[in-house]
Amino acid sequence: MSVDTAITLNQLEQLKKYTTVVADTGDFESLKAYEPQDATTNPSLIFKAAQMSEYRHLVEKAITDVRSRNVSEDSLVSEVVDYLLILFGIEILKIIPGRVSTETDAKLSFDVDGLITKARKFIDFYEKSGISRDRILIKIATTWEGVEAARVLEKEGIHCNMTLLFSMAQAVACAQAGAQLISPFVGRILDWYKASTGKDYAPAEDPGVVSVTSIYNYYKKFGHKTEVMGASFRNKGEILELVGCDLLTIAPSLLKELQDSTEPVTRKLSPDNSCDLDRIDLDEKTFRWMMNEDAMATEKTADGIRRFAADTVELEKMIAGML
Repeated sequence: MSVDTAITLNQLEQLKKYTTVVADTGDFESLKAYEPQDATTNPSLIFKAAQMSEYRHLVEKAITDVRSRNVSEDSLVSEVVDYLLILFGIEILKIIPGRVSTETDAKLSFDVDGLITKARKFIDFYEKSGISRDRILIKIATTWEGVEAARVLEKEGIHCNMTLLFSMAQAVACAQAGAQLISPFVGRILDWYKASTGKDYAPAEDPGVVSVTSIYNYYKKFGHKTEVMGASFRNKGEILELVGCDLLTIAPSLLKELQDSTEPVTRKLSPDNSCDLDRIDLDEKTFRWMMNEDAMATEKTADGIRRFAADTVELEKMIAGML
């Protein structure tokens, strides 16, 4: 393709030539506007969408359908929340050609059996609605318990998106467990370093970009099949430094910035990139020690779990009020 031809394409179109673009939203109109391959959701996004008038019918349907099952009053709210997540996923899959990621309850992040039960429940909901499990990714926080749950689920053909991931230790553990996909959080890594150092970082030196680049190169060097999907971007520059990553999940505001620009996009990541990293073999003790030695990863994982859990609680309160 000539340079002249490339410049006529906007940056989003150029990006799609090298990387699978995923929309990080629960908003259906954004999905239609930017035509991503996949979509990701989380408790914060669903809570935000559920408060919007255009999605109230989904909340009402979740309440009506769950009530019709004669669910006990004690579990009514949690059952409605679970079913609402699935209803959003079903609607999203009507718009996109690929996969949707549906997140497990962050309060289960240290509960292997609880995560496995929740994932099986989500898949059962989807399959009863005619959706193949190949189109679903179950999002699980990357704790050691989350990794162990993913190890079991992947053997059952339930594919996992390992989220709240901030370190090589987490990435290697996911690959060893055979997880389908990881979502390293670029922007939250940058947030931590900016707060810790008081410095601003150019995109190429952004600690989040450097982390994802290292993970990507490590995976390709050692033949790991787990997909790498950069997530949680703070600016367009971070995205452009990761062109070529397997997937990138991007918020609508940044998708619009990419769509509105025709500046050239250059591929930065490739399976052919050289990598001088040594292989890491992890067991639980090694994983926990490496996390202990990485203050940023430890703090941001814990903070992310708390934030998602808090938004789930707010969603539950909203549902309880409607009930």
